[in-house]
Amino acid sequence: MMIVGLTGGIGSGKTTVAQMFRELGVPVYDSDKEAKRLMVTSKEVKDSIIDLFGKQAYTVDGLNRTFIAEKVFKDRELLEKLNGIVHPAVRKHFLDWAQRQESPYVIQETALIFENGAADKYNYTILITAPKQTRIQRVVERDEVGKESVRDRIQHQWEDDKKAGLADFTIENLDLKKTKEKVNLLHLKLLSLASKF
Repeated sequence: MMIVGLTGGIGSGKTTVAQMFRELGVPVYDSDKEAKRLMVTSKEVKDSIIDLFGKQAYTVDGLNRTFIAEKVFKDRELLEKLNGIVHPAVRKHFLDWAQRQESPYVIQETALIFENGAADKYNYTILITAPKQTRIQRVVERDEVGKESVRDRIQHQWEDDKKAGLADFTIENLDLKKTKEKVNLLHLKLLSLASKF
């Protein structure tokens, strides 16, 4: 089976594009959603997070996101350790999921393919881009947060130009109608590539 990685900076619209692929019948795995679920449901992941952050990492309601976010956004090393727990668990879960799909190709939607040096885990990669100001505005409206907070999050990700040089396909997501046309064309190309697997 052909495995395609779908990535893009915060606010680029990769989730919107992922949904367009789903509508074309392509199975799409949402890494962010599954990571959040595994951080609550997997005993192994949970125990490792408690070892790293202490008992405050969880409340009666589940994962203490605010507490963890405050810790990792100020400490890159801690963020890397957290990723070192969560990413392998997500990867294993994704591969199990991919084996169960009956489709010429599957997509894994994930934020940091290039930053994490994970491009070689995919047969092809798709990068979704949008101008930085557009991305900031989208996240401000979506998450009801300040622009400064969004800029901080963007700082943890590579610039689009750097990623575009590494991606197999790039879709600029500004106009939804045009994006949908690009997705439809890319889907046909990916089906053709998948037929060789």
